[in-house]
Amino acid sequence: MTTDCSPQFTGTMSYILDPELARVVNAAIRLELPLLIKGEPGTGKTLLAQAIADNLELPLIQLNVKSSMKAVDALYHYDTLTRLNDSRFGDSGRDVSDINQYIRMGKIGQAFTSEQRTVLLIDEIDKADSDFQDDLLDVLDQMSFDLIEVDRTVMAQHRPIVIITSNAKRDLSDPFLGRCLFHHIAFPSRQFMERIVQAHFPDLSQQLLRRAVEVFYRFRAIDGVDKKPATRELLHWIRALISEPGFDPEQLADERTIPLLGLLFKKSDDLMRAKRHTKQLVA
Repeated sequence: MTTDCSPQFTGTMSYILDPELARVVNAAIRLELPLLIKGEPGTGKTLLAQAIADNLELPLIQLNVKSSMKAVDALYHYDTLTRLNDSRFGDSGRDVSDINQYIRMGKIGQAFTSEQRTVLLIDEIDKADSDFQDDLLDVLDQMSFDLIEVDRTVMAQHRPIVIITSNAKRDLSDPFLGRCLFHHIAFPSRQFMERIVQAHFPDLSQQLLRRAVEVFYRFRAIDGVDKKPATRELLHWIRALISEPGFDPEQLADERTIPLLGLLFKKSDDLMRAKRHTKQLVA
């Protein structure tokens, strides 16, 4: 019988971990498979990778996916322009015949060539097309890629812990889904949200904690809101409230007098809906 020596992710002081999510993350670490995390914005998908890096004391490398990005952009970049300038002016001190001097590693290349294991976050994969997704999975499967310009293969020195996030704005390809572990982060319940707030504000009074969370969920339930306030908006709002001189939690007892409402809603139309909601209460 062998003992599993894989590191165990247990969460951090500021990242309150759902037990099922902990099991999935640790399964991904043990099986050395990419973990695909879905959920609406503000549910902590991106912060999860940072929490894993902090908890396991590993460097975090973050690839922010763009809609126009090709897989090779995440691997490496061959700087032909700089090489051309060096060949023309010859004052850089670089040997223009050595192409390796003009190759710069992308985020995945950095994770593969790192001298220690890393946490590799591929953020918002759903922004890219299916070709990008499938090419990326091939690289992560093989833990290697080719530098075509110098006919050399880059092998991963240490297999990174790969966390991939998606806001579900675009369907992911079946091959991509089939080669990842998957977890959906649901928006926290009120009780779980209270634990999250307490982790960030350990000295917050129970009165303010309960009333702030209650108001937050009532405003999230307003019909027609395009971008509902998420956890980060709640935390920013509470931080602003407690920094106001003379703030009294009793101000949150009536929705018609909620202060700093604009911190919860990031779109003008949503803010106007929230304000109309409060006016209807007054009427």
